[in-house]
Amino acid sequence: MEKINKLAIIGGTHGNEFTGIYLVKKFEKFPELITRKNFETKTLLANPQGFELVKRYIDTDLNRCFKVENLENNINLNYEESRAKFINQILGPKGNPKFDFLLDLHSTTANMGLTIILVNHHPFNLKIAAYLSSVEPNVKVYSFFNPGEENSFLNSICKRGFSIEVGPIAQGILQANLFDKTEKLVQISLDYIEHFNEGKLHHISADLVIYKHLKFVDYPKTKNGEIVAMIHPQLQGKDYQKLSPGDPMFLTFENQTIYYQEENPVWPVFINEAAYYEKGIAMCLTTQESITV
Repeated sequence: MEKINKLAIIGGTHGNEFTGIYLVKKFEKFPELITRKNFETKTLLANPQGFELVKRYIDTDLNRCFKVENLENNINLNYEESRAKFINQILGPKGNPKFDFLLDLHSTTANMGLTIILVNHHPFNLKIAAYLSSVEPNVKVYSFFNPGEENSFLNSICKRGFSIEVGPIAQGILQANLFDKTEKLVQISLDYIEHFNEGKLHHISADLVIYKHLKFVDYPKTKNGEIVAMIHPQLQGKDYQKLSPGDPMFLTFENQTIYYQEENPVWPVFINEAAYYEKGIAMCLTTQESITV
């Protein structure tokens, strides 16, 4: 497998997710923290206007702008669409990137802990995910990958890389413990890549648990689109915990419980994520799979 020569750490793809933004600022101020002997590391603040206004985005979600057809479009571009093309020019182009590994830093209001989000199952990504989850047992691996379907996330510019999603943390604030945990995971990742380039990695043979994206679930709504129920208290904050048929899922304003009624158990993630209300997403349902790496 080819060595990694250039790596990019991206923060602020969403302008109100301060953990990644201020980590990038810290790394720019103290570049020795991310300097390794055998590859070059660059940093990028993805959405500076969003950060300036403490908004997730100005016109549209930047992390949904990286399909090839969007990147090749030059007509009536809004701010994030223009920004995506700029980022693609720096890091990409998608499919033939200048960088060999992308590390995109995010935060969430959901109780996701430390999560690695994969947009493909490249062997290197699976190996580093297995390593990170072995040295940091609290790390979860969420696969947002549908074979044959192009991914629109920034991280999809490059085949090798992943996003780090950390939470729960409110939008537009910093939280020291989660900041430190994210930075530690970045440092471990850089060390792993350095050892990989040197051919010094110990053989990793492990069962990697992956939470594989199944589908989105919206809040119960009226025909006019008004929410009529909330996440049930017994489900709130229970990201990555098993949801079985008959378990409480939503609670209506009339105090009626809506139960999960499908045949098979699932593992919900991004439960009650604040940024997903506008997307009509109450949670993402996943299946739990174990693969040997």
